[in-house]
Amino acid sequence: MKLTEIQITNLYQFTRQHFVYHYDVQTELVDHLANDIEGIWEENPKISFEEARDKSFKKFGIFGFMDVIEAKQKQMNKRYWKILLRFVKEWFTLPKLITTLLIFLSVFCIVQIPFAEIAIVSVLLILAVFEMVAAYRIRKKHKAKEKTDEKIFLLEAMIGTTKNSFIGFTFINLFNFMNLTKFDFSGLNMYWLLLIAAIVTLLIIFFYVANYVLPQKAEELLQETYPEYKLVKNV
Repeated sequence: MKLTEIQITNLYQFTRQHFVYHYDVQTELVDHLANDIEGIWEENPKISFEEARDKSFKKFGIFGFMDVIEAKQKQMNKRYWKILLRFVKEWFTLPKLITTLLIFLSVFCIVQIPFAEIAIVSVLLILAVFEMVAAYRIRKKHKAKEKTDEKIFLLEAMIGTTKNSFIGFTFINLFNFMNLTKFDFSGLNMYWLLLIAAIVTLLIIFFYVANYVLPQKAEELLQETYPEYKLVKNV
């Protein structure tokens, strides 16, 4: 016996009630539950849909769908990083390479001025604030979609949220390090200054790609990742 469209819809609602918020993860679980329910019916045709559904759900264990959600998040996190690095690499090819070199030279000049460490921390603080504002706007947009029951994919939720918070993480650690060690850039040789300039340049590129490039490319990336994305969004 096959599940009806109403029962499939019920399974989507069931996964949502159990804290599965993203459509691609919901679909994977619904497929699994549907196949399992049909298998249960083959063994016991008299059991109701709700009983078969609950019986299938119990097979996921005490934590329910959490293990599946965690596994999908890890899988999509790897894809997110691959996409991010793909766009970052473009900054080391012409014509963007010229911009990258200009950023590097600007940072290198800054780290040689008196109290350069304060300037670098200030720049990182400004970027961290922009990073948090951008992440807040994306989350607010996704919350609005959830209220209207609009389907949100896992990668869609990751894009633009700067989930790894490159700048904020670096700022906090550098600020703490400077407070503890009274770090002074003026005591460093040329090689260390070059390395610092390179790291800050990379952070700026990562910041720009994560907060501006990926959100602008979101539709294209989601269609590339999910063959069903365009169809689902047009429903």
